[in-house]
Amino acid sequence: MKNILISTGILIITAGLVLETAAQDRDTVVVRFHDTGELLNNPGKGFMTFQRFNGDELNPPPGWTEGFPIEYQDFDGNLENENHPQTTIAYHRVYWRYVEPEKQEYNWDLIDKALETARERGQRLMLRIPAHGSGTDVRRDVPDWYRDMVGDRREWEHDSPVNAWLVNPEDPRYVEYYGGMIRALGERYDGHPDLESVDLALVGAWGEGAGSALLSQETREGLVNSYTDVFKKTPLKMLLTDKKTNAYGLSQANVGYRFDCLGDIGFWAEDQDGWSHMYDYYPQQLIETGMQDAWKKGPVSLEICYTFTNWKRLGGFGLEEVQYIFDQALKWRISSFNAKSSPVLEEWEELVDEWIKQMGYRFVLRRFSFPREVTPSGKLDFTSWWENKGVAPIYRQYPLAIRLHNGDASRILLTGVDIREWMPGDNLYNDAVYLPHDLPPGEYQLELALVEPIYELGKEPKPAVKLAIDSITGDGWYSLGKIIVKER
Repeated sequence: MKNILISTGILIITAGLVLETAAQDRDTVVVRFHDTGELLNNPGKGFMTFQRFNGDELNPPPGWTEGFPIEYQDFDGNLENENHPQTTIAYHRVYWRYVEPEKQEYNWDLIDKALETARERGQRLMLRIPAHGSGTDVRRDVPDWYRDMVGDRREWEHDSPVNAWLVNPEDPRYVEYYGGMIRALGERYDGHPDLESVDLALVGAWGEGAGSALLSQETREGLVNSYTDVFKKTPLKMLLTDKKTNAYGLSQANVGYRFDCLGDIGFWAEDQDGWSHMYDYYPQQLIETGMQDAWKKGPVSLEICYTFTNWKRLGGFGLEEVQYIFDQALKWRISSFNAKSSPVLEEWEELVDEWIKQMGYRFVLRRFSFPREVTPSGKLDFTSWWENKGVAPIYRQYPLAIRLHNGDASRILLTGVDIREWMPGDNLYNDAVYLPHDLPPGEYQLELALVEPIYELGKEPKPAVKLAIDSITGDGWYSLGKIIVKER
């Protein structure tokens, strides 16, 4: 903390600000902070690695890989990502055939290894399992056993040259077997602490939902339910598809949304009468499908169209175009972004850093007050004002913990606030915690942190979410000042 001011009757501790105050209750300590402006690498927000993990080599520009099992790189212990932001999310997109190579025999080792590796690299796994990719390459097709069951025909009602149906989703076996695999996935992994979120992949190449408007309501509901019936704890996201499909998804769960071509402001405009995703599809579709407010309950995760290198080479984008794209994404309440593990151009790094600061949540503790003295078994009343300077809430619950700490004793007290309710803007949380009856008298450092919801019994919970304030301690807690525990 940078300044300690004592006025008549109240101790004011400020971080980087000089404040004026009138005399108040002399028994109260008030702490005020400002935003440090620091770039924070926090859970569930910012960039992600794609088919890779922190510390891996990136895709050489301008391409990327997807749909196949991860090819694990040798890891040298360095978690830095060269020419790419640090991340807390590892995104894995793998076709159905690799998860269920034989009927109802699941390759869970594939998912388990990805979850374990993500945890080792300081990440959580974001997952999509599409039924198939595109084209005639058998490696991108549905499982061999399912192809043998339904036959070789590959031309169906949605016969797009880009994202066609390779099998007929109206065949009841599609919901039975593809949907059955998703249900088995949810029964095994829902609520797994290392699983960040799951995409609802329904139909079309890469599971992007092309042609979903053509589905019968029975098939639509069967596919959506295969996710929403079993994923009750892990956040879900839907591709923007059509009004009926998105509306049904919203009716069943707190689903967020994603789309996969952020940055298309005219890549194919000459061939499509000027049409582009960002001018002629996304803003309109968000409103028409009723998804524009989905961000309040579920995460928004967007994916780059091509790569940053292709933005420059093919689109000729400069700083103005990139800033426009980033601003639109913030307007759409982006929390996380997939740049396909491709490098960020050096000339855009500052824009990217500022963009990440505004993505998702950014918590600044503005004001915290607490009594100067307390007693064992007594009540520690506090008031707090928090500002969420991001564009979205946080979607996982991290308990707000208060710690009394000195060289001889340490006690952690959990509060009852649900920080998922802290929307962008100002949030107040005034409450109290009771001190243990056996807390020894003495002077303590009062600290707080947003901690991991799951921790080993007998061990202190670890801070999990960084705040955009200074006064951080060596073990990740935030110091609020001194408090005296006096004998009763």
